[in-house]
Amino acid sequence: MPRGKWEVLSSEYVVESPWYRLRRDACRLPDGSFVESYYVREHAGFSVTFAITPDRHVVFTRQYKHGIADFVLELPAGMREAGEDPEHCARREFEEETGYVASDFSLIATFAMDPTSSTGQLHLYLAFDARAEGMAAQDATEDIETVLLPLDTVLAQVRERRVRAQSQVASIYTALDHLGILHASP
Repeated sequence: MPRGKWEVLSSEYVVESPWYRLRRDACRLPDGSFVESYYVREHAGFSVTFAITPDRHVVFTRQYKHGIADFVLELPAGMREAGEDPEHCARREFEEETGYVASDFSLIATFAMDPTSSTGQLHLYLAFDARAEGMAAQDATEDIETVLLPLDTVLAQVRERRVRAQSQVASIYTALDHLGILHASP
């Protein structure tokens, strides 16, 4: 049984950017010992959309991610703006990244992104009737390709390691389970 929460004795911000703040905390642990420098990333969190078209395709994106210096396949997602509702973020990012819109956005899960060192949460939305309605409005640092994959091939993308981000893998499994089409493989 855990003994209790840590007591924060002091905090200071060591990095402040438009995307997150990095905080250094000095803490007292329940057993009385101290941690002089514990780092926590503060940010508004993300929304992710698992959107299905009328012909049962799932809308994905392929884009370069500098952290791993490679291209990744992922569900449309993005960071919440200050004060933004998670569903509004999901709708906005879905349209901005893909040029698609969808109906009936339903929140199906909220995950702690990295509870060891981050305050951010990921909000997963399921949406239906996804359809192209215009041009994507990507940020200056984004070069995003929209990819439509048949719903019955999505799990194979994860198993074949084409989807590589842990939050994306969790989102896909959760959405497929919510849809009742996730099943154990032999």
